[in-house]
Amino acid sequence: MMEPRFEGRVAIVTGAAGGIGAAIAARLHAEGAAIVIADLKVEAAQAAATKLGPKSIGVSCDVGAEDQVESCVRTALACFGRIDIIVNNAGLMPFKTLAEWSGDDWLKVLRVDLLGAAFFTKQAFLHFGDKGGAIVNIASVHAIETSANAAPYAAAKAAMLSLTRSTAIEGRGVKIRSNAVLPGAIDTQMLWNNPNVQSGAEVIDKKDVGTPEDIAAAAAFLASDESSSSRARRWQWTAGGWPSSDQ
Repeated sequence: MMEPRFEGRVAIVTGAAGGIGAAIAARLHAEGAAIVIADLKVEAAQAAATKLGPKSIGVSCDVGAEDQVESCVRTALACFGRIDIIVNNAGLMPFKTLAEWSGDDWLKVLRVDLLGAAFFTKQAFLHFGDKGGAIVNIASVHAIETSANAAPYAAAKAAMLSLTRSTAIEGRGVKIRSNAVLPGAIDTQMLWNNPNVQSGAEVIDKKDVGTPEDIAAAAAFLASDESSSSRARRWQWTAGGWPSSDQ
């Protein structure tokens, strides 16, 4: 049985009705956290919360709409009285060539994949208590090494790393930690529905594919007090995954 590292704490996990988000929510809940599953599909969010059991709720939330983010946070505070952890996991990854992307296409992806994290980060600064808290941003390997036909997604995830750094800098004085995880090939519908994978343009060796639980374990560490050590703090300043030169 896992140690209750998050007993008495409250976590909001976005895009948590399935895939990586669901695994993160399950891991934090198993370690004692109350969970708010924020997902665009309210029925799926509520079903996921029911599956987790007590101390979990499902909330409808379009993370790209700031008023819905604010509403989600108000619901979390009304139900649980506090917020300690936010995991920005919600993501949108459509595929088109650079010549095909319209301005509206770009904005649709950026709202979900970047602004959603920015909106929830703002709420963390407004509503984390005196003891601070942890923000974990689920970015992507596409932030540093991408492929064809996914430019807005890759750009948003790269910008998420910059947001993570800015949050760490501004959060230091108010005890808010900020880190990012950069998943590669993970066994989710997003991977297998990727048209580049389906067409064979990207060849994925199944031996190299990780599980959502792998990412959940990393997110749980970064959300925990264990990541507040001096060594972990140096990782924080480099956006969760790129060690600084003094390590």
